[in-house]
Amino acid sequence: MVMRKIGLIGGMSFESSAVYYRMVNEAVREQLGGLHSAEVLLHSVDFQSIVDLQKAGRWEDAAKRLADVARGLQAAGADCVLICTNTMHLIADAVQAAIYIPLINIIDETAMRLKAAGSRRPLLLATRYTMEHGFYAERMRSHGIDILVPDADGRTLVHNVIFDELCAGKVLRSSRRALIELIDKAEAQGADAVILGCTEICLTLDPKALPLPGFDSTAIHAEAAVAFALEGICLARAA
Repeated sequence: MVMRKIGLIGGMSFESSAVYYRMVNEAVREQLGGLHSAEVLLHSVDFQSIVDLQKAGRWEDAAKRLADVARGLQAAGADCVLICTNTMHLIADAVQAAIYIPLINIIDETAMRLKAAGSRRPLLLATRYTMEHGFYAERMRSHGIDILVPDADGRTLVHNVIFDELCAGKVLRSSRRALIELIDKAEAQGADAVILGCTEICLTLDPKALPLPGFDSTAIHAEAAVAFALEGICLARAA
């Protein structure tokens, strides 16, 4: 059996894309042993150009940009595509419509992991776009999960930590403490888990060391990609 090729749309930011690349390859090596690594095609975009579109609310233009990238990965031989950021899943359906290979959706994968763990009311820590635009909450709701988000000040805090610090490679203890305080507050309001719903948040928060059960969307997404890539190989080994 041949390993399937994973197509990554990265660079949003490159800090988290580096985490994706490491996690995907570590998982393949762990499952296959030896010096095995993943078959990966990575197109890393200029993040500033995407941020400019986000700030201007030009989501259709952003969709066209990522759809072009996805088509390029498909043409290069990718068997699946991942958008390596939660925020840009706002336009995931448009990107999927532009290609015939599957787009592995980070929201769906995270929702399935939450359901398997029995969590139904998680706190979402993410960019302002992800927390406020409704696409994330709506897709989670389709899986029977109702998310909580921080209040306005809390959303501003999380957004700024992501863009001003983590995307720039800065990991500050003071910001980590502030994020954990938001989790404590959400637990008092009935949250039963916390979603690290921005692919950079794993740089500062360890999902295993939080006041609530943590679900790292970056790790979950990477694991789903590897499961797809190795599906035939693992079935053949099990037979």
